[in-house]
Amino acid sequence: MIFVLVMLAGLFINAWTFIALFILIMTGCLYEFVKIIRKISPDKYGYYLPLAIVYIIMPVLMMIDLGITVTINTKDNTAPDLISYAALFPCAILFSIWINDTMAYLVGSFIGKTPFSSISPKKTWEGTIGGALLCMIVIALMGYYIPVAKTISWQHWLCIAAICAIFGTLGDLLESKLKRMADIKDSGSFMPGHGGFLDRFDSLLVATPFVWLYIKLLF
Repeated sequence: MIFVLVMLAGLFINAWTFIALFILIMTGCLYEFVKIIRKISPDKYGYYLPLAIVYIIMPVLMMIDLGITVTINTKDNTAPDLISYAALFPCAILFSIWINDTMAYLVGSFIGKTPFSSISPKKTWEGTIGGALLCMIVIALMGYYIPVAKTISWQHWLCIAAICAIFGTLGDLLESKLKRMADIKDSGSFMPGHGGFLDRFDSLLVATPFVWLYIKLLF
């Protein structure tokens, strides 16, 4: 419950809470990533640390970029630059990933029979496909009916949801592979019973760059 409240506060209060939230997420993910890499390769882990730039730092900066717009005042040097914040795209990514994960779990629990990957034995093809389809439908409907989302066509929301579902699943598998290589169950313990920062945001880290690219190319 505290986790949900912190996420909502960070997303909806203002630009500074949004930035603070994702700096916190980035810091926690970096800390856990270093611990995992040290377990995988104690002697040469330093060689792998630059991967954190691509895996963690860049995605978080892209997420912040999707929410924050800085307008630099070039006409009047005495006037302050303007920082505006819109939660639309960050929320769309987070909600898409949450819906995909939840629906994949529910569908997989009821009808899942075919293993999806040996990296994550609990995942099934039925759950993965069902979660992605339901995620796309829900996000497209939200884009169609929610007034603030109508500035973008529902077809774009459908594509964004599909990107989140596909690459979010890959992000989950990547983190599972890292944990298996490190021989650990959870990346951390900041949420007892729910794992660490990477456990919570693994899908977000991989999906965000592809959503960012889609938005920057088409809007």
